[in-house]
Amino acid sequence: TVVQGPQVSPSLGQPPSFVQGGQMARPGQPAGVPNYTQPATNGVNRGFVTQRPQTPTTNYNQPNQAYSQPSSTGGYITQNQSYTNGGVPTTSASYGFNNGYNNSNLNEALPKDLSGITPETTVSDQELQELKELISQKEFTTSLAEDLLNRLAQGEDVIDELAKAGDVGPEVALPNTQFSTTTTSPSTTSAPTSASTSTTLQSGITYIKQELPDTKVSHQNISPETKPRLTNMRLCEIKVEPTAEPVFSINMSSADIMSGCKGRGASVRNTSMVSDKQLPPALPEPPKVKLNKEQLLPNTPSVLLDNKKLAFSPQLQEFCLQHPIAVVRGLASALKLDLGLFSTKTLVEVNPEHSVEVRTQLKQDADENIDSATEAKIWPCASHRSHTTVAKYAQYQASSFQESLKEEQDRIAAGAPKTDDSKKKKVQKMIKFGTNVDLSDEKKWRAQLQELMKLPAFARVVSAGNMLSHVGHSILGMNTVQLYMKVPGSRTPGHQENNNFCSININIGPGDCEWFGVPDAYWGVIANLCEKNRTNYLHGSWWPDLQELYDENVPVYRFHQKPGDMVWVNSGCVHWVQAVGWCNNIAWNVGPLTARQYILALERYEWNKLQSFKSIVPLVHLSWNLARNIKVSDPKLFEAIKGCLMRSFRQVCLSLDFVKMCGLETKFHGRTRTDASHYCGVCEIEVFNVLFVKEQERRHVVHCIDCARRQAPRLEGFVVLEEYHLNDLCQVYDNFILHSVQGQTLPGQAPTPPPTSSTPTPIT
Repeated sequence: TVVQGPQVSPSLGQPPSFVQGGQMARPGQPAGVPNYTQPATNGVNRGFVTQRPQTPTTNYNQPNQAYSQPSSTGGYITQNQSYTNGGVPTTSASYGFNNGYNNSNLNEALPKDLSGITPETTVSDQELQELKELISQKEFTTSLAEDLLNRLAQGEDVIDELAKAGDVGPEVALPNTQFSTTTTSPSTTSAPTSASTSTTLQSGITYIKQELPDTKVSHQNISPETKPRLTNMRLCEIKVEPTAEPVFSINMSSADIMSGCKGRGASVRNTSMVSDKQLPPALPEPPKVKLNKEQLLPNTPSVLLDNKKLAFSPQLQEFCLQHPIAVVRGLASALKLDLGLFSTKTLVEVNPEHSVEVRTQLKQDADENIDSATEAKIWPCASHRSHTTVAKYAQYQASSFQESLKEEQDRIAAGAPKTDDSKKKKVQKMIKFGTNVDLSDEKKWRAQLQELMKLPAFARVVSAGNMLSHVGHSILGMNTVQLYMKVPGSRTPGHQENNNFCSININIGPGDCEWFGVPDAYWGVIANLCEKNRTNYLHGSWWPDLQELYDENVPVYRFHQKPGDMVWVNSGCVHWVQAVGWCNNIAWNVGPLTARQYILALERYEWNKLQSFKSIVPLVHLSWNLARNIKVSDPKLFEAIKGCLMRSFRQVCLSLDFVKMCGLETKFHGRTRTDASHYCGVCEIEVFNVLFVKEQERRHVVHCIDCARRQAPRLEGFVVLEEYHLNDLCQVYDNFILHSVQGQTLPGQAPTPPPTSSTPTPIT
């Protein structure tokens, strides 16, 4: 439940000349970067991987693919890297002591007893012999100490034998020390040979008990008096104090979060906006219910509109939200939409030189995808990309129709029967699909965009109840209208919508389109089938084999979209489309203000990070705008948005603290209402508020915190910009609270399900 509030996006200043609408150059790896291992993050710690704008989802190791595979796991796997010295990774080799010596034979620190010896000191032979014996004993002591520490790290019982040797007391505990019962580096230690158990003896202190076999150690030049006793092992108790990591929650105020982040900037990294548990996203398990033949071919949810009142009823919105995919028949006639404004003829008259992206494809039947070389069924789709103008594609579209009409007239005149389908398959014909025609310019397409305002609020391009209307800037094809110009056989390959948002598609006509849809619960199965068929669900272009889907217990909706019909694609629905006749379509995305929509979008946002895929919807930026613009009464939606605000605000505070630790000054950058969100020029994840900018190849490139630290651990050569004052974010965060609204249906709220008698009757 939401209440529209004032849309507040004050201008905070103009961006400098090197930052233009968030379009940053992609940098190469700079020369002279020191070796640096980045800590684990919830972001993407890798170099740029070539991507194509398809749909988000999974990552598989597949040989012989045209696309590049991500080179890491997105930073979700915890590594043993730690930061010291103000955030700079250090090693013992870099910070060893030599007491002023430059002797290649001395790799370790000299014993304390030798600190007074200098190269100019004169010693006798007897003193030299005593010195050699002392060094030998010191070397053994160092070796023994290292051995004991390694064994302690594995949980071995060494405290008791030291107590027997008289070195420590029997009740010794090691404060501020943590020991792991797992193995460390294979080069230094070996795995314990017996199981370990852990029990709590005192509140807040854990004792790790480990039973080990007898161990004997021998060393030359060890006298019986100095040789340690390492026998008669028994259970020992080692105190492990709990860590003092602060716990953050949505119940904390902005001041509490800032206080918890103070002095902890060295730990900053890209983190998950979904959860602090840092578990990587995974493919969902498919439903366990075994479907019969009828259930694998379900009837498509449909509703027929015959008047304007029914089109604006809350029942229609509820009907759409209840199904993975739905078709609303007769919408254009019920609302008296002038579809002629989107016809090819009108487009040519209005903007003949407007750009059109063209996909050259092989014409095939809708239920198959054949390899032209082997004539075997495959999943990958091949298409060649080019560009033309509206006028030129209109000529192609018209000539294609006239050619087909002439062939049909000649066939009828000759009295020949229709061509058999098997013969059609042998004739390979290439077709051109005009896609992604941008209709976002309100000056060029004013009449067309104004006509779409006749739609009900939940289906409009711009609406208070549409999350994407709160982004603040245009995302082409999502919160703007795109048009598609088709000839028979034009294909839109299988995909989910960007960040799992819903979509609206209206057929302008005059021909039909055939749709295929799969509920979002089965997208993991399709992702696995893509891997099996040597393509990639996320980066690839694919057309599913229906029989394979049925064999894997995946239901498929299949229906025709006629001129004037609106298709509603719900969040996460996998779908693919093929034109049956000559037609145009218009489409855009919408984001209902519901908990399900927001959570699915945020989960896909995190999945995209793991898959090295750019989320074109900046979810963090959107979440802060939602907090400014709306009031929420749905507890689940509130908790999801507040959680994202808390985690992103925490990252901002940690980033600023780290910048301060590095001795740099943050410069205020500001942003205007229409500025596009910024993305890292290396890994393409969203960068919110704190921008790490570096000049590369005469262009200024924005970096995320992980990529910036990878290039320069102390941010050498970076300029740090801030888009919002910290006080402004504090005010937005603290003012975003859960509201209680009773007896009122609010914009974006899913209305209460109506009685059965008033529900639109589905058409089967």
